[in-house]
Amino acid sequence: MTKRRKQAGTHCGFGPTASGIDRKLLWSLLGARPVPGSEVSCRVEGRQTRFGIDIAELAILAERRRIPAYRLSPRNQSAAAPGIVYAHAHGHRYDIGKEEAIGGRPSLLEPPPGIALARAGFVVICPDLPGFGERQLPQSEDARAKAACWKGGTLLGDMLVDLLAAFEALSMDPLVRNSRISSFGMSMGGTLAYWLAALEPRIAAAAHYCVLAGIESLIDGGAHDLHAPYLTVPGLLRHGDMGDVAALVAPRPQLVCAGATDPLTPPDALNPALETLRAKYSAVGAADCLEVYVAGESGHAETIEMRARLAGFLRAVAS
Repeated sequence: MTKRRKQAGTHCGFGPTASGIDRKLLWSLLGARPVPGSEVSCRVEGRQTRFGIDIAELAILAERRRIPAYRLSPRNQSAAAPGIVYAHAHGHRYDIGKEEAIGGRPSLLEPPPGIALARAGFVVICPDLPGFGERQLPQSEDARAKAACWKGGTLLGDMLVDLLAAFEALSMDPLVRNSRISSFGMSMGGTLAYWLAALEPRIAAAAHYCVLAGIESLIDGGAHDLHAPYLTVPGLLRHGDMGDVAALVAPRPQLVCAGATDPLTPPDALNPALETLRAKYSAVGAADCLEVYVAGESGHAETIEMRARLAGFLRAVAS
């Protein structure tokens, strides 16, 4: 893996962006706004030690919303550690939500990423996103997406606002190095991981599996209909595409993993997004801060090589 420079005073820092879209436009298209950090609080509702790590059951409170979450940390942690905002996947398994971090799902390797990352020395926070886990009721995903659109918003925006609240909760934790909090996820969680980093410059880096693709190309081939309603941002294609959103992460480190046979990231949709991303990182002098891995015989699933790359990537960011 290419060696990365540390963020402070180097190309991988929080420099300016030059994308055709910007954060202000994205928030406008999402029809959402982040909750100020001063209005986010967090309480511990339970603790357990399993899988060789400490697990805290959290309630994140933001604008009268209770967001259930898990915080996974190294056992008997005593020093500040790097953090990870973990966005869970979709998979039409509305019952899983934050349980993915410790229980996994069929598309992920064992041990589940949340456990592996906590064992590796990271503090991981994984919330139930709207419509999943403890938040399945009272509305389905379809109902939530429709209601959000009627109110001038988006379900994706609602999810990102809640992930930002989780980020604020993690950044307030005295045992977390708040300058070294990254985002990670697979599939829906991967989309949320790079959108979160695009919208929040305090995110140190973004890593995502099995999701980056140009929506315009997916529409041309009909594959956009494989995505659930959450992934609908009215008007985005008038200004750019998903590659442009991911490019807002530059010049911060970004890991993109995909499967060559994944129907959600076919070559004619993945390659244009990667071209946009590579061009942006090169333009800001940070080509070595972008890592791309495409598994030749893999579909919509984590591979051993992806897991190894994720571990190396996050270790480099944390150093």
